[in-house]
Amino acid sequence: MASLQDQLLKAGLADDKKAKAIRSEKRKQRKQQPKGAAQVNEAEVRARQAREEKAERDRQLNLQRQQAAEKKAIQSQIRQLTETNRLNRSRGETSYQFVHDKKIKKIFVDDTMVDQLSRGRLAIVYVNESYEVVAEGVARKIMERDMNAVVVLHDRKQEDAGEEDPYAGYEIPDDLMW
Repeated sequence: MASLQDQLLKAGLADDKKAKAIRSEKRKQRKQQPKGAAQVNEAEVRARQAREEKAERDRQLNLQRQQAAEKKAIQSQIRQLTETNRLNRSRGETSYQFVHDKKIKKIFVDDTMVDQLSRGRLAIVYVNESYEVVAEGVARKIMERDMNAVVVLHDRKQEDAGEEDPYAGYEIPDDLMW
C-alpha cells in the first residue's frame, strides 16, 4: 500500500517539488529538536487541555450539587426538629415582640412563655415562613445546623444572676403587699 503522498502524486493532485519541500521541512524540524525529546503535537496538547478544563468544570459542578444537597438536608433536619418540638401557642394572649431582618415582628404567646423566652429557656425559630417557639435545647441543636434559623434565644447567664445578687440571702415575706 502506497503512502498518501505517493497516492496524491499519482492522482496528479500534488507535484514533486511540493513533496520534496514538505520532506525537507519535516527533516529540519526533527534535526532542530534535542535528542530524546518527543515531537509535541499541538492537537494532542489542546485536546489534553480541553479534557482537564472539562474535568475541572465537572468537579466544580459536582461540588455545587453536593453543597446544595447538604443545605437541603440541613433544612429538612431543622424543619423536622421544629415540627416535633414546637410548643402550642394557641392559647396565647400576650404579644411578644422581637426583631427579625431589621423589622419588628410580633407573635402571641401566654404569660409563662413570655417569661421563659426572656430568661432564655425558650427560643423563637423561623422555619417554613413562620415563627415557632421551641425549647432551648432544641434551639441549640438547630443553631448547630443553621445559625440564621434561630431568631430569638436570650443568654441564660444574663438573667440568672443568683450569685451576684446582694439580696439573694433575704427571703421575701409572703404577706408583703405592694
